[in-house]
Amino acid sequence: MAEEKKIGKVTHYYGKLGVAIVKLQKPLKVGDKVHFKGAHDDFTQEIRELQYEHQALAAAKAGQEVGIKVEQKVHENDEVLA
Repeated sequence: MAEEKKIGKVTHYYGKLGVAIVKLQKPLKVGDKVHFKGAHDDFTQEIRELQYEHQALAAAKAGQEVGIKVEQKVHENDEVLA
């Protein structure tokens, strides 16, 4: 398996919604598999939905801060790898 590279960082987590806000360093699109890794979290999931300012996106660019529905709880400053 190829080495994972950091593509972003969790800046906020909305627990009731199960949504992570991620500041992207690299582009990301629906269907990509990402790995959330932090002191308390370590899981991989497929991106099923991306949102930017409450609008659904098929893809997001580096520099954007996007909402991602997550399957497990994450924490601020968790790394997002792909």
